[in-house]
Amino acid sequence: MTDIDFSGVYPAMCTPFHDDAGRSIDFETLQEDARRLEAAGVDGLVPVGSTGESATMTHDEHVEVVEAVVEAVDDVPVIAGTGSNNTREALSLSRRAAEAGADALLLISPYYNKPEQRGLVDHYETIADAVDCPQIVYNVPSRTGQNIEPDTAVELASHPNIRGYKAASGDMNQISEIVERTRDEAFAVLSGDDGMTLPMLSVGAHGCISVAANVEPERTCAMVGAALAGDFQRARALHHELGPLFRALFVETNPIPVKEAMRIRGYGPAHLRRPLSRLSEEHVDRLENVLADLADEDLEDEYAEVER
Repeated sequence: MTDIDFSGVYPAMCTPFHDDAGRSIDFETLQEDARRLEAAGVDGLVPVGSTGESATMTHDEHVEVVEAVVEAVDDVPVIAGTGSNNTREALSLSRRAAEAGADALLLISPYYNKPEQRGLVDHYETIADAVDCPQIVYNVPSRTGQNIEPDTAVELASHPNIRGYKAASGDMNQISEIVERTRDEAFAVLSGDDGMTLPMLSVGAHGCISVAANVEPERTCAMVGAALAGDFQRARALHHELGPLFRALFVETNPIPVKEAMRIRGYGPAHLRRPLSRLSEEHVDRLENVLADLADEDLEDEYAEVER
């Protein structure tokens, strides 16, 4: 089993599509993007998650994206999104992603059918028992309609293959409790909400799976690295520099704004698969202004690489 401590910054990658109504994946741009992010100093990559529009992909496409990202990078782990609201489907995707070379897996909790907490435990343990690969539980109630309660997260943390918890609930009391109760486990709590990353790091979280890091990987790494090194004064300064971007990237449903930001920066096309549509013009103007402001502010070299 791959040994990953899951501290640091892990961009939730976009999946670039060709200009054919999103029917085909632009693998060349995908691999260029993976190499760009690795060179920027991120700690790993997360393809085919929510930001990667995995909900619109076939299983074969899903695996092909994982294979392409694994092939593109040299030294950073690849954490593949493999969640589903169907345990058999999530298990199949997890096995195939591991066979494709993924170093770890990220599994969103079952959505729509809203299992009870016992069902969540059974779901995750079934996959963890069958696939010998580090796995991260992903709690995002706004998308799934169900919260993974602290008792459930703590129970799952005792499984040797369940190594992390991506928190996007917005509930700092709950997140802090999970950090507190899993301190003695080989278990990382990661922010799944860029605006919450610094507050979470302040109570002991390990890093983030970040949308903003697609656009500003160096600043995001500097912020997280400073916090992990105990330099919260610098981390706060970077958090506030990035704050307008954090907000602009969620003015519409993710990944609509981040794909537009990628286009503006020249990192990839803004094409999405239906039912998602392009960012509205009023929000494009706001995003362009935010990105221009960040481009005008130099990231100090002394903070670009912070020892963790």
